[in-house]
Amino acid sequence: MASEFKSREVTLQAPIERIYSRMSNPENLRTLLENAPEDRIPADKLEQLKKIIITPDSITLPGGPTGAVTLRLDHCEEPTLVRLKAADLPIDIILELHLKALSPESTEAQCIIKADVPMMLRPMVKGPLQQVADKVVELMAGIPF
Repeated sequence: MASEFKSREVTLQAPIERIYSRMSNPENLRTLLENAPEDRIPADKLEQLKKIIITPDSITLPGGPTGAVTLRLDHCEEPTLVRLKAADLPIDIILELHLKALSPESTEAQCIIKADVPMMLRPMVKGPLQQVADKVVELMAGIPF
């Protein structure tokens, strides 16, 4: 049985088409990583950012209890949905980015994580997966689209 972890909805000051275009191509995130403000990021977090591997269809995040996690582009519906699926994990995890146009220059974004977690493990993963969903939209709110 899948569990869902929903972030809050955030308003981004950019057209939905621009946000979708940026988020549906993982390689667009490379520029953001390269231009990360080093003076505002703790050294340990900056080191983690430098270890992220980006390809045209995936993002590999370092570390964590499971080791590196690769998120592969799984499905897109222009301009409202970008879905990434975790590869090589013992459970299915899907990260969805939902976009909704509020006006020609503003877009609402929400991250939903769907995880097929066994009942016994839910208490252990609930907090971390909710934090990931919240962090995704928090990071998006800081991106100059």
